[in-house]
Amino acid sequence: MDVGGVGVDVGGGLVEKRTSTKIVLSSLSAAISEAVTFPIDIVKTRLQLQVGESLRRPSTAATSAVRVAAHIWSTGGASGFYDGLKPAIFRHLFYTPIRIVCYENLRNLAGDSVGGKALVGGVSGALAQVLSSPADLIKVRMQADGLLMSQGLPVRYTGIIHAFNKIIQSEGVPGLWRGVLPNAQRAFLVNMGELSCYDQAKRFIIKHEVCEDNVLAHTMASVASGLCATTLSCPADVVKTRMMNQSSVKNCKTMYMTSYDCLVKTVKFEGVMALWKGFFPTWARLGPWQFVFWISYEKFRQASGLSSF
Repeated sequence: MDVGGVGVDVGGGLVEKRTSTKIVLSSLSAAISEAVTFPIDIVKTRLQLQVGESLRRPSTAATSAVRVAAHIWSTGGASGFYDGLKPAIFRHLFYTPIRIVCYENLRNLAGDSVGGKALVGGVSGALAQVLSSPADLIKVRMQADGLLMSQGLPVRYTGIIHAFNKIIQSEGVPGLWRGVLPNAQRAFLVNMGELSCYDQAKRFIIKHEVCEDNVLAHTMASVASGLCATTLSCPADVVKTRMMNQSSVKNCKTMYMTSYDCLVKTVKFEGVMALWKGFFPTWARLGPWQFVFWISYEKFRQASGLSSF
């Protein structure tokens, strides 16, 4: 049964079945979106990591997304744009279903409150990110390894399993959650902007009869949510990426002690705008990611007999 466009299931078995369907469909949609937009993500990650590289080797560090992309192509070819794709997709098998299903189940508590939905979206995202943080860590490390390879340096990891085992051996199990605080902070901000903005934008479009609940409505809502999510999350994303790329090796001094220390040093040595480093690649990725995800997810839901998100 649908109430106000939001699916309300009657009967425990039906609820469980529909929840399982949503988990599968959201995972599939996320995997498709990740594969399509991953080249943009790796450019964004390299831009955010170039901080330390630019301080050490200012003459060789890439200074723009175009130069970073050109460098990746010249050193690794087309495959270089997909370093870390496997752990990225693996991460979304946990991250996306948790945040999507959690938000959808909790948003009724917020009613028509925009602030309430933003809070629910943030909490759902933070919870999902904490649980999927090890996979996200491995993804960032493997993306950074591509930079080491381009400089003729040995890579740290040969695959997901090798990275998983090596991190545990050298940093302990807690090492898998390195950077979890800025990671969760970023996830809170991303989903506060993404989920609530998409939800509200789509409802606004339909309510004011801009168009029906169709691909056009989903496209406009996804563009709005992508811009909102990028603006809110980019500073935390920069801090998260830099913190997660640090290896806690004995007798090796790390650049940043805490996420706050990373934030302060970034602003001190690079200026406030450095917190939005990689903004356009991030937006360029979130926009298409949102579009591919929401279009495919809404279509999958419709084909499975579920109500619109």
